[in-house]
Amino acid sequence: MSAPTTFSVALHNETATAQLMADLALLIGPGDVVTLTGDLGAGKTAAARALIRYLAGDETMEVPSPTFTLVQGYELPPFPVVHADLYRVEDESELEEIGLSPLPDATLVLIEWPERAPSAMPQDRIDISLTHRPALGSNARAADITGHGKSAATVARLQALREFLDASGYLESTRRRMAGDASTRSYARLLRDDEIVILMNFPQRPDGAATYNGKSYSAAVHLAENVKPFVAIDEGLRAQDISAPAIYHSDLDHGFLITEDFGSESVVEGDPPRPIAERYEAATDVLAALHGKTLPETLPLADQTYAIPVFDTEALLIEIGLMPEWYLPDRNAPLSAAARSEFFAMWRELLKKPQSAPKTWIIRDYHSPNLIWLGDRTGIARVGVIDFQDAVLGPQSYDVVSLLQDARIDVPETVELTLLSRYIKARRGADAGFDPAGFAELYAIMSAQRNTRLLGTFARLNRRDGKPHYLRHQPRIWTYLQRSLAHPALSALRDWYLANVPAPQSPPKA
Repeated sequence: MSAPTTFSVALHNETATAQLMADLALLIGPGDVVTLTGDLGAGKTAAARALIRYLAGDETMEVPSPTFTLVQGYELPPFPVVHADLYRVEDESELEEIGLSPLPDATLVLIEWPERAPSAMPQDRIDISLTHRPALGSNARAADITGHGKSAATVARLQALREFLDASGYLESTRRRMAGDASTRSYARLLRDDEIVILMNFPQRPDGAATYNGKSYSAAVHLAENVKPFVAIDEGLRAQDISAPAIYHSDLDHGFLITEDFGSESVVEGDPPRPIAERYEAATDVLAALHGKTLPETLPLADQTYAIPVFDTEALLIEIGLMPEWYLPDRNAPLSAAARSEFFAMWRELLKKPQSAPKTWIIRDYHSPNLIWLGDRTGIARVGVIDFQDAVLGPQSYDVVSLLQDARIDVPETVELTLLSRYIKARRGADAGFDPAGFAELYAIMSAQRNTRLLGTFARLNRRDGKPHYLRHQPRIWTYLQRSLAHPALSALRDWYLANVPAPQSPPKA
């Protein structure tokens, strides 16, 4: 068991309390427990209210004290929150009646007056002890924040974050929550006077089980394990005149960045969303321009260098393996040992062509959620790129597939083919030796690879990570997969999929 970690913060007013709780909210999530102790009127409910409002993205949200209801639940955008007040609890046995024994799963739990049921409090928790500090002002408080058990690391990280914000001049800024993604990263907008920047929290990726050739999945497929690749690739893209956000302040050891805010103007529109032609054309032109260059394989990073990983055959096969590992069991279609062996043998042979093709930087998730339209810039600089920490060296077709077969929005086949022709025309214009037919074959192979992987990824996000909303993308992924399997070079693979891979279920009607 880790020794408790404690640090103290002077809170001169409720604004300072809100800033502290927003910083804490950036680092915690479902399954965490935060206890609030202090005398009557010490500010426990104000602190809980500030955290709930931050997570809700609503400063005026009604958050009553649960003194009389004892427990109040909130379904907030990132995850559920339970706010409890145990002041009127006479015996710990009452916790079962009010739904706090056991504590709810997959929920952030805030508990005022935890001392009323001390033995019911989990070993892993964060305690915030609030006390009046009249010498600092009539509304001033001091907060002693202690992390117990596994939460000691979170409190140490909170202290490091506060020190980073202070050193960068943003400790007094207003925080606004930003929606996250499927990763462990989290983000906030920081507002200071008329300036808006983005705070990125990029914790060290936890090591998973070493089940892939003795490595965790993330290590085996070269996913970034800390913030350093993001910084290196960011500066590398900017050196190639690609609009990646400027980095204003960084703490590479802890994984905190303050970066330029590109805003939120998308490259798609409508409901359901669809590509905006001019913006997708510009995004296609970015790739054509980048792929026409000879790019370095190592990049400067602070006082060292960063070697961009190669997207090798083993990594590609491990990604593809998510489909039989996660998707097929969901469809009640597990593979026999022979069929599984045939699957990987076919893929190993197919991947020889892309592996022998010229390599470039693969941004990897170059698609609509990660592209911001910067209308005040010109040319390819109008496309802001924000998610590239997992960049690898691999075939030029990969990111073209990511863009034109967007996993999260429908790209009509006519639009896909028009933009693919635009890319090929630009490449041929810059290099008479560019081979359109060869590129089309590589495009089909990498499309089949990526969409096979995504069927498995989205099944895993649902079953392992409790994120069922990703399943709604599977029918779209399936449509893209059928397009790529129609290429003559993939005819044997198409027959194998026809025999062994059932289509996804249609998502339930909203």
